[in-house]
Amino acid sequence: MPEHFRILISEPQVGTPSTVMQVLKQRFAWRIRRGAPEGQPSVAKDKTENAPTWQPRFYDFNVRTESKRMEKLRYMHRNPVKRELVSAPEQWAWSSFRHYFCEDPGMVRVNDCAVMELKLRPPAA
Repeated sequence: MPEHFRILISEPQVGTPSTVMQVLKQRFAWRIRRGAPEGQPSVAKDKTENAPTWQPRFYDFNVRTESKRMEKLRYMHRNPVKRELVSAPEQWAWSSFRHYFCEDPGMVRVNDCAVMELKLRPPAA
């Protein structure tokens, strides 16, 4: 989406989901403000020095079952079509749809399936 993104991650091996989001947002904002490294396209057309790149926080949702993971992936893949940004999910360049449907790596990196396996912790005592 032009104004936000959705990401489905497992619990990080180091840090917390908040740390992952912080690093992701910082690196993206740095790239916008500083310009892309040599040889790579810029991600922003207009750099506004004082405007924030991101909203102050993110909203999370715990996915506890495989069916819920599939529901969230389907929602993420269909969202650009619903918003009328493209006519088919595979046309959205910043989607993992092509990875899952066409086995095409595309622009979005998707981790190895073994990493994506759903692991549930025992309930807290």
